[in-house]
Amino acid sequence: MEAEKWGRRIRAFRKLKGFTQESFAKELGVSVSILGEIERGNRMPTEHLILQTAFLLNVSIEELAPSEDGNINIQPGRGR
Repeated sequence: MEAEKWGRRIRAFRKLKGFTQESFAKELGVSVSILGEIERGNRMPTEHLILQTAFLLNVSIEELAPSEDGNINIQPGRGR
């Protein structure tokens, strides 16, 4: 369940910032299949990947972290 929440957040922010799955996977240094597994919630992202994702997307860890109620609340504001 936790992996699904992280995956939804990562996918939503990635799309909001204009990355394709392929380009973002390349920036992260992971395969497209690994990123896809994370975004689908089949794999929990590592702490390192979460930190790297937040950096590349120019968002804080707090913004990237799933909310307690499970809602995706993304505010566009900080561009890349």
